[in-house]
Parts: sequence; structure tokens; C-alpha cells
Amino acid sequence: MISYDLHIHSALSPCAQDEMTPNNIINMSLIKELDVIAVTDHNTMLQCRTCAKCAQDRIKFIYGVEIESKEGVHLLGYFQDDSSLDFMQKWLDDHRSKIPHRADYFGNQLLMNEQDEVIDTVDELLIVSCDASIDEISAVIHSAHGLCVIAHALDRASSMITQLGFIPFEFDYDAIEVHSNEQIEMILSSHPWLKNPVFFISSDAHQLIDISEPEHFIDEKVWEELWRKRL
Repeated sequence: MISYDLHIHSALSPCAQDEMTPNNIINMSLIKELDVIAVTDHNTMLQCRTCAKCAQDRIKFIYGVEIESKEGVHLLGYFQDDSSLDFMQKWLDDHRSKIPHRADYFGNQLLMNEQDEVIDTVDELLIVSCDASIDEISAVIHSAHGLCVIAHALDRASSMITQLGFIPFEFDYDAIEVHSNEQIEMILSSHPWLKNPVFFISSDAHQLIDISEPEHFIDEKVWEELWRKRL
């Protein structure tokens, strides 16, 4: 069984604390004895390579992103390595709404190096919708051999069930993220057309203390099968 937290924001996300530096994220995850983590900033993957370098062989690192669709739905994209990183980053840059960022209002968008030094900031606001539908986002993630996961499916304004009312029968996804076992039961009872979906329970951490304890697990065979489907 693999312990994980697959929804962690770095200081590049304006809603995250400045303490969410690459080394702080990795070290806190090690302290909590997690096996696998993913950094999932809003509509960008610019911090992923540095986080992966800080992780090295100490913890399994998944390249991630949280993308907002034009319907206002948040989807998570996961990638095992950086082979699709440049492709995905260009797609995100091309499809993200071009709204100037105001750090005094939204918070800092800090890009850091391996020493946790600020080397740049992003001038466009990252917490905005892209000009792509949920189906288009799922398709581009899968074209890059990634996993498409429905983010925090039930419990906030940007969830799929809140925005659309339900998880569409034909939507092509790999897993559903929730924040409790109770939410799993609620989704299954209201969506009888879902056939044995995989659920993740992740933290959506915006500060270090919120990174998950090793209390949520996925069977290694299930984990490997998710990726095998998208190769």
C-alpha cells in the first residue's frame, strides 16, 4: 500500500502561503513519511522541475497541475516525469485567461530555485479559468499520457458536482478526489452509473501543516494500472 498526498500547492499559487517552498514541501512530506506526493499549482507547472530535483530519490514525486475549465470546474493532471512538461506548460500558457496579477490582492506568485530563493514571479493571474472545456482538458492530459482526476469533487464552488450538478456519464477521467470517506459514499449513492471508480483523499494543502499524514493509501497494483491505461 502506498501513502500519498496528491494535491499540494507551492508558493507559486497565489492562494498558498510563501512558506510552501520546494524544500519545505519535500521535507515536510518526508517528516510525515509519505511515499508519493504531487505539487499541483493553479494552471501552471513551472515549479515542478525544481520540486522534483529537491525530491531526488528521497520520495516519489508526481508532476501535477490543477486546471480550471471554462465551466469553472477544477481538474487535476498528473504526469510521472517531465517528458510532457514543456508541452503541457505551453498549452496552459496558451489557454489561460490573460488577467494581470495583483499580489497585494491575490497573494504572491513566487517561482523558486533549489535553494528556495525567489528567482521570478508570474505576472498573469493563475487562479483563473482556461478557455477549454472539461472534455478538452481531459483530452490534452491523456494525450500527454497523464491522469485526469476530478478535483475536490463535492465540497466547494469549483467542484464538478457543484458546478454541473453531477459527474457526466461520458466524462473520461481516471479518479475522483474527495476529502473524506463520507463523501465517497455520497457520490456513489447519487451516481449509480459510476462503475468502481478510484478515489483519492488528498489535502489540497496551501500551508505546510495541512500536508497529509500517512493515513490515506492506494494499492500499488491499482496505482500501476491507472498509469498503464494511459501509456
